[in-house]
Amino acid sequence: MNFVTAAEAVSKIKSHQKVFIHGAAMTPELLIDAMVERANELEQVELMHMHTEGKARYASDEYKQSFHVNSFFVARNMRKAVDEENADYVPMFLSDVHLLFKNDLLRPDVALIQVSPPDKHGNCTLGASVDVARQAAEAASIIIAEVNEQAPRTHGAGSIPVEKIDFLVQSNRPLYYIQSPELSENDLKIGRYISGLIEDGATLQLGIGGVPDAVLKELANHRNLGIHSEMVSDGIIPLVENGVINGEEKEISRGKIVSSFVLGSQKIYDFIHDNAEVSMRETSYTNDPGIIRMNPKVTAINSAIEIDLTGQVCAESIGTYQFSGVGGQLDFIRAAAFSEGGKPIIAMDSVTKKGESKIVAFLKQGAAVTTTRAHVHYIVTEYGIAYLNGKNLRQRAKALIEIAHPMHREELEKQAFLRFKHL
Repeated sequence: MNFVTAAEAVSKIKSHQKVFIHGAAMTPELLIDAMVERANELEQVELMHMHTEGKARYASDEYKQSFHVNSFFVARNMRKAVDEENADYVPMFLSDVHLLFKNDLLRPDVALIQVSPPDKHGNCTLGASVDVARQAAEAASIIIAEVNEQAPRTHGAGSIPVEKIDFLVQSNRPLYYIQSPELSENDLKIGRYISGLIEDGATLQLGIGGVPDAVLKELANHRNLGIHSEMVSDGIIPLVENGVINGEEKEISRGKIVSSFVLGSQKIYDFIHDNAEVSMRETSYTNDPGIIRMNPKVTAINSAIEIDLTGQVCAESIGTYQFSGVGGQLDFIRAAAFSEGGKPIIAMDSVTKKGESKIVAFLKQGAAVTTTRAHVHYIVTEYGIAYLNGKNLRQRAKALIEIAHPMHREELEKQAFLRFKHL
């Protein structure tokens, strides 16, 4: 292999080009830093990516003449930039992002990716994050890859022949990692409620954070669970080791853990390394409702920022402040509803850290409806489970008030009476 320096590689980026940046744990920070060092030579380079880790310096006010970001998901490192208009959010189902490349709506000129070293056959892999990166690289005119000695080699759809990569930059550094959060009492209560909804043989979709970890903690006595998810983290490992998660009853990729990206500690990166039981796939596959629903008892567990009394779910913004993105929530919620024995679940604490109710009469002005009230089935808080499917608006309001925090129920009842006249 002929390696070049990061500076030499990113010198191929020109003003006004579109540049895709690989995301999550595989964010190519070495290439990003080298690109930012060229900022005074560049004008209006359009960057695009999903969730990235790191400082995202390119999105700071200092570089707004050089770079502008179109982000398909707003992670923590992008919220300030989007709020201050140094970056923009593109509302997209993550299952559809690849179509922007395919249909020339946002086709990248350059793809900055991070890969594992090539194997004896000359194939690198996209490691812990396939998502839309392979399709972006295929669409780009130039592929620049950070070849990281510590990137896990993964099975699935993330293989890239080294000869397809135009410029290789050598690195040897740990992947971005996050530690599992300490579980709160509310997390544990919600986890127990949700675990009671999960049947043996179910196929799970869940994310990262306190509630998913609490759910997994409660599943030790379950049997034959499967995973088909947009992402996975450390919490699955004990259940795999104990045989609880084995995928034996899945219809699609039986026996395999299917995910588009992995984010967690070094332990999960070691777990997926050269593990044929883990299939890393594109979000166009993992988030395709037609594929997901073919598995049995799909149980999709997603979160919310607030839910109104009719069941409308906002999971991506606080009023007009963009907090995250559409992601894959609706894809999985809908797929679970269609799956034989499936259960779409929205889980959240009943109140914010400031004590404000997350179950509200009306969503905040400017808030985005991520999942419509027609899609919602189960809502879970630390106060119980509300099942909304088939219920009319008054019945929904009553069920949601019953799982709201007690200190807010009286006010919610007043608001419901004003709207519906009676419950």
